[in-house]
Amino acid sequence: MIRAQSTDILVIGAGPAGIAAACAASENNRRVTLIDDNPTPGGQIWRGQSAPRSAAGKWLARLHATSCQRLYQTTVIAAPQPGVLLAEDAAGPLELRYDRLILATGARERFLPFPGWTSPCIFGAGGLQAMVKSGMPIAGKSVVIAGSGPLLLAVAATLRKQGAHILFVAEQAPRVRVASFARRLLLDWPRLSQAISLKARLLGVPYRTDCWPTQVIDDGASLRVTLNTPAGPRQIECDYLACGFFLVPNNELPALLQCPLNPQGVTVDEFQQTTSNLYVAGEATGIGGLDKSLVEGQIAGHAAAGNHDSAARLFPARAKSHRFAAALRAAFELRDELRHLPQPDTLVCRCEDIPHAKLASHPSMRDAKLQTRCGMGPCQGRICGPACEFLFNWRDTSVRPPIFPTPLAHLGSAAEGA
Repeated sequence: MIRAQSTDILVIGAGPAGIAAACAASENNRRVTLIDDNPTPGGQIWRGQSAPRSAAGKWLARLHATSCQRLYQTTVIAAPQPGVLLAEDAAGPLELRYDRLILATGARERFLPFPGWTSPCIFGAGGLQAMVKSGMPIAGKSVVIAGSGPLLLAVAATLRKQGAHILFVAEQAPRVRVASFARRLLLDWPRLSQAISLKARLLGVPYRTDCWPTQVIDDGASLRVTLNTPAGPRQIECDYLACGFFLVPNNELPALLQCPLNPQGVTVDEFQQTTSNLYVAGEATGIGGLDKSLVEGQIAGHAAAGNHDSAARLFPARAKSHRFAAALRAAFELRDELRHLPQPDTLVCRCEDIPHAKLASHPSMRDAKLQTRCGMGPCQGRICGPACEFLFNWRDTSVRPPIFPTPLAHLGSAAEGA
């Protein structure tokens, strides 16, 4: 028989938004269950951070002081009926029943294809950071970091602290937009202090705007990364390239639950509500950073618990975080030149080995799926989907269970219990 649990409020995702939502809901005397597929809470941004005086440490202590049930290494795979999610953990399938659901599913990096991007020595910027935080040795290795967004600098600082040689940080955004964003920080002391701290930790590391990778050659001993710079092509030899072109929301589960979507993420009302018993918070509603995630999570938690007054008191803080999010997106919007990086034989769908030329003739993601299997491999379009959206202006709205690979027996046990 399939195991089953019930709760008043179920929170999916134990990053900052999910932690904030779980705390707020629990502190309103509701039965709350928080689940995440990682072994520890914190998400990507707080991975490995637990110092008591840090923001992560304070929020984790607050979470641990609540009665919230916490289920880690637990992955949601399907939504078999209203008010029920099917998950799995080490013990097998698990049915989660809820009255209210808060989705804080976070975001992932966007990868864009260019010649050589499938080399095993090329990582996502945040992916390499996560691997290093989890114990991957990086000391003495030379790294080039490229792509777009403030994450590049945070990754550079983390890798340098662990002994890596950061040879170059390449930001694709134009200098004028990055400078305008930097001037905005002069009016925002907390973020300005973070930027100053990052700058101090990266003294001597070249940081260039209007710069992006165009080709990588892997000879088995090292990488030769060719960068497009305002002064012309520049080639740098390194051990690893860490590359990520901003972020995209993890909205497969919201889409499966038929949440309304807009170009930025899930559409929600003033209380982070999207349907009658479903709330969404954090990067899933639009990329915006830590402060946005925390305040939206708290609003969702209070509102799901019925405490709309406490939620409303946080509206001004959310409005401020949304203004910052809009400035962030405007500053690091991807430039058109990146659409022309792939050559005809450059793979776009790595799972199914589908090159750019084979996709370019199709009018939609659906047609490409039917004709080429693009997006139907193990990653289920999580890598090639956002790339195709940028390259071809395709929108993939078809999400079917399971949203993560799972043993057929787990789905069968859920069907038997229905």
